[in-house]
Amino acid sequence: MDLEQLLRASSRTFAPGIEGLPGKLGWAMTVAYLLLRVSDYLEDNREMPGQQKVELLCLWDQVLAGEVALSLWTEQVSFPDEMTPDALVAQHAVRVVDALQQLPTEVYVPIVKHVRDSTQGMARWVARGPLVLTEADLDDYMHEVAGRVGYLVTDLFAWYSHSIRRRMGRLMPLARECGLALQTVNVVRGLRDDYERGWIFVPESFCARAGIAREALFDPACQQQAMQVVDMLADKAERHLQAAMTYFKMMPPWQHGIRLSCLFPLLLARRTLAVSRRSCRVLESKAKVGRDEVVQIMRDSTMWGWSNWWVERYARRLAVAPAG
Repeated sequence: MDLEQLLRASSRTFAPGIEGLPGKLGWAMTVAYLLLRVSDYLEDNREMPGQQKVELLCLWDQVLAGEVALSLWTEQVSFPDEMTPDALVAQHAVRVVDALQQLPTEVYVPIVKHVRDSTQGMARWVARGPLVLTEADLDDYMHEVAGRVGYLVTDLFAWYSHSIRRRMGRLMPLARECGLALQTVNVVRGLRDDYERGWIFVPESFCARAGIAREALFDPACQQQAMQVVDMLADKAERHLQAAMTYFKMMPPWQHGIRLSCLFPLLLARRTLAVSRRSCRVLESKAKVGRDEVVQIMRDSTMWGWSNWWVERYARRLAVAPAG
């Protein structure tokens, strides 16, 4: 399986945007994304005990740093019988690392830096355990697993485009917000999934404001208070999405592929948030946007995503909760 096939197999949200990037930028982004999916496999693994996750994340970090051979890592990693997208990428880590080592230095260096930083942050949080006391705790976790990706993506955009490079002073302060926006929506839509794997990414401070214990979030008898907590998370996601949209609108209109790589996930997150907000179903199962609507959002964005005016109007329309 080649890297393009791995990309398509591992993501329906990010793959279309990455595939639409100009050649050498698209290839660098593909490699970076797949490296991060290997880290995700270790962090999210439901079978491994926490200590083993930490050890393998640290070993993966050493592989990326060039301090140990990849074979040492592959010998210690096991895979489930039923392959998840992350597991599939991790199983082909040799090909991904080979591709990384062939990249030019000017992209190799930032990719390794940001992927290592994120991997180390994941290891720190796995070692810490599922204890999210405050919103600052949640932001710290999301920064490690997603906010740093915003820095990585911005560095690669700036490497490719002189126009974007000139805007780095304004873009970098907002780059983290893109990751936090997408990750906060992931927290909302994945509340039940995370709970079933032993994590609740809901700050205890949010629960205290709603008068509910975190452990009671999924108790049908406490649904009213639980939905107040979901609203707090949704409001937080909305704030991050607004900042991320400011970042997006700084992308030059003539860099249509770059704009779409940002726009696809942001608009899908916007719609997912609308589907999730004030819906009790997020406490029962993962909230999803229908495939037909996903396809329509991508078609519309491809046609009109060069226009900031159109994007603003379209995003407002997607933010309206579906009937029923």
